[in-house]
Amino acid sequence: MDLALTVNGEEIRRSIEPNELLLDFLRERLGLTGAKRSCDVQVCGTCTVLVDGGPVSACTFLAADADGREVLTVEGFARSAQFARFEAAFMRHAALQCGYCTPGLLLTLKSLRDNGELSTEEAIRHGLDGNLCRCTGYRSILDAAREVAA
Repeated sequence: MDLALTVNGEEIRRSIEPNELLLDFLRERLGLTGAKRSCDVQVCGTCTVLVDGGPVSACTFLAADADGREVLTVEGFARSAQFARFEAAFMRHAALQCGYCTPGLLLTLKSLRDNGELSTEEAIRHGLDGNLCRCTGYRSILDAAREVAA
């Protein structure tokens, strides 16, 4: 089937298999490897990308469902002016170690911030509920999120 979508501001047209996952499309066909494969069941958040501004688990999201939509990966976010603020907060609070979960966390926080959903620590915790980090212990991530929200 034919797919037409916008990825990181660039219009993309490709033929895909009907059951092709968005994660595989981004990583294998477009070389955008920021979203990672981990759980394959929408639990960990390492595959998070934004579709029309909202976070989705690309490991279970069909590429066909992105037809006609806007997809933002961490690579695209990194080219934006607002990325520097997120990057600085994560660095200042040591909110990353191995970096495997960081792209998903950054994109989820971007979506939450864009929608005004980083108002309280409870809101931050709830918003990041689907993003697992095995290295940092979360305190530093919450501190970075509060800084980004301010």
